[in-house]
Amino acid sequence: MLRSGIFISLLLVLFAVSCGKEDQPDIPYVLVDNYFYPNTMDYIPVSGYKYVSGGYKGIIIYRISQEEFRIFERCCPHDPEKSNARVIVNSDNIIATDTVCGSSFLLLDGSPTGAGPSSFGLLQYHYSYTNDILYIFN
Repeated sequence: MLRSGIFISLLLVLFAVSCGKEDQPDIPYVLVDNYFYPNTMDYIPVSGYKYVSGGYKGIIIYRISQEEFRIFERCCPHDPEKSNARVIVNSDNIIATDTVCGSSFLLLDGSPTGAGPSSFGLLQYHYSYTNDILYIFN
């Protein structure tokens, strides 16, 4: 009796853990190791953005405040293998949309807005910002 109770408990725990996981999008890894100067030659205003080369399909640098940024891969997580798809920033400068599937993402955190098929947020890169130099890396 005790064994069957332990077995059932173990199955319930395994089931609960596996139900919370969805497959993550398979965006190909590309080394990112770039420096930018968002106050001078690579100027980006607060609430503004800049497309830069790097990553898998390019990078969006979004400036939240004078010292805070969000760095996103331009590849849509819904279908990363679509060769002609790129995430572009809308005219409102707060939402970015994939050119093929129509999925859109909030640039404050990369989360999907619910428009389009993507249930995953944009891939974010790490950064550090010191002495007016923005270092982006993965």
